[in-house]
Amino acid sequence: MLVLNEADTVAALDWAPLIAAIESMFQGGCVMPVRHHHAMEVPGRAEATLLLMPAWVPGRYAGVKLVSVFPDNYLSGKPAIHGSYLLTSGESGEMLAIVEGGALTARRTAATSALAARYLARTDAQHMLMVGTGRLSLNLMQAHAQVRPLQRFSIWGRSFANAEATAEEARQLGLDATACGNLEEAARDADIISCATLSAEPLIHGAWLKPGAHLDLVGGFKPTMREADDEAVRRCQVFVDTRAGACSEAGDITQPIASGVLSKDDIKGELAELVSGAVKGRTSEQAITFFKSVGAALEDLAGAILAYETATGLRKAD
Repeated sequence: MLVLNEADTVAALDWAPLIAAIESMFQGGCVMPVRHHHAMEVPGRAEATLLLMPAWVPGRYAGVKLVSVFPDNYLSGKPAIHGSYLLTSGESGEMLAIVEGGALTARRTAATSALAARYLARTDAQHMLMVGTGRLSLNLMQAHAQVRPLQRFSIWGRSFANAEATAEEARQLGLDATACGNLEEAARDADIISCATLSAEPLIHGAWLKPGAHLDLVGGFKPTMREADDEAVRRCQVFVDTRAGACSEAGDITQPIASGVLSKDDIKGELAELVSGAVKGRTSEQAITFFKSVGAALEDLAGAILAYETATGLRKAD
């Protein structure tokens, strides 16, 4: 059985083939039950969550990701999210690989957002605002740079020091990045705004979004979480990764639906419909688009298969 650590996983998941693998998986053939949530008490700290995300392609591969989210881990200097992916044969059930879940999740999440941006962001987008300084931030900037000609990146975090540190890491990766202290000012100028936080209150206001902007909401994965306000929902053409997931789990969707700001029929499409051409993405240069991702198990399976086949030589390098 193959075991891929963090470095192995990153090395096996180059951006272009990963985006392509996820796009192909969204085109069909994958069985994907809605993921399981389990709340876990943590004495003296915020409640944690255990996520189980199964998926399979009949006769080829099957897998499940186990993820734990401990929001207060920052108090002890540890990442909030830990996980592993178990990949098995879809023919025999034989265990094939254990893939490090943190790197897999960060890269497939960023690749999925970039895939959506390929259909929703303006083709001339140059300025990206990254809201959040966690593990996902660098991945999201790198992935979006694969699909749009981004020239500069602004990074905002609740801690300016953390934003500065993330900007320095981004510069080391070749990105023209700077930390920003004024979120509204940066949001008003940005062509793409990507949010990867665990915020329970909206950070991005719809009034700030300029014509042609694309809003990418990644962080919130529970109905109590919110990264953009009702005005953003009103002003935007709304798309989601999956209707089933977003309409049951994402506060940025469930809360506007509950208040009547948004109806399920107002959601223009999900990612499978975008990649198949069943629905059109951006309709004009002035349209403001909104993509809400809660994560889909097929994204993990696509990434795990790519990592396994790349590491074992079953897939030839592009």
